[in-house]
Amino acid sequence: MSRSVVVGADGSPSSLAAVDLAADEARLRGVGLRVVHAFIWPYFRVPLGPSVAGPPEGGLRNEAERILAEAVERAHDAAPEVDVHGQIVTGGGSAVLVAEARDAGMVVVGDRGLGGFSGLLLGSVAVQLAAHAECPVLVVRGHPRPSGPVVLGVDGSPAASAAVAHAFDEARLREAPLVALHAWLRPVAQGPGDILPVVFDVNAVRDAEARLLAEAVAGCREQYPDVCVRQDLVRGPARAALIDRSAEAQLLVVGTRGRGGIRGLLLGSVSQAVLHHAACPVLVVPSSGPLP
Repeated sequence: MSRSVVVGADGSPSSLAAVDLAADEARLRGVGLRVVHAFIWPYFRVPLGPSVAGPPEGGLRNEAERILAEAVERAHDAAPEVDVHGQIVTGGGSAVLVAEARDAGMVVVGDRGLGGFSGLLLGSVAVQLAAHAECPVLVVRGHPRPSGPVVLGVDGSPAASAAVAHAFDEARLREAPLVALHAWLRPVAQGPGDILPVVFDVNAVRDAEARLLAEAVAGCREQYPDVCVRQDLVRGPARAALIDRSAEAQLLVVGTRGRGGIRGLLLGSVSQAVLHHAACPVLVVPSSGPLP
């Protein structure tokens, strides 16, 4: 991936943690880092400069420049070898970062920003970005964990193949093992008119799901022979299994939607669940996203 990493900065503790993570991601990839601050105030036609009675360093524009400068300096400190550029872009946070994602290799964002509401587990910018971005989105969750495996959620759907490729590449970059996890509960319908059986052969279904998991990662195992892969087949809800594994992982990788997705939803229920509850950073990979 030669395109730069983009990170959103709004001055919140969550966004500063995102800057640290984004700087490290840019360092791993040998690419530049673009720090973006979304500046929505011009849309409200309010004064942007300092007030007459206030200090000259006051005002919304100066505050935006302070936030950006702090984030750029933090990125330089986190990864001195990375080429860092910062820019204030007029617009709301979600719209600005979705637009940035069109030309980025990855966008990094905190799980909650200054616009978060008390009691919400995940900020609206992170949700909107994960659902609409054209490139992978890395959402800061939990605490930084330099060791541990990369955990990949596998459902065997064609739409999730991009997530598989990115997970292998992330494991290669980190020199970390990869855990490819596939969870199942019962047979999955193969076509729109299929009727699922009430009673089924558990062993036969388990064998079929094991084959699905092996086939989903087979191509990338050949492409990345140095990545140590463990296939983890679990009978149970996928969201619970992935959240459980995230407690020991350094990164969790999922697709935007899988074969259990509901028509019309841009972000699947499993992806939403791990974004809200995972104990490590979550990389959400769109099916149409650029491959590593």
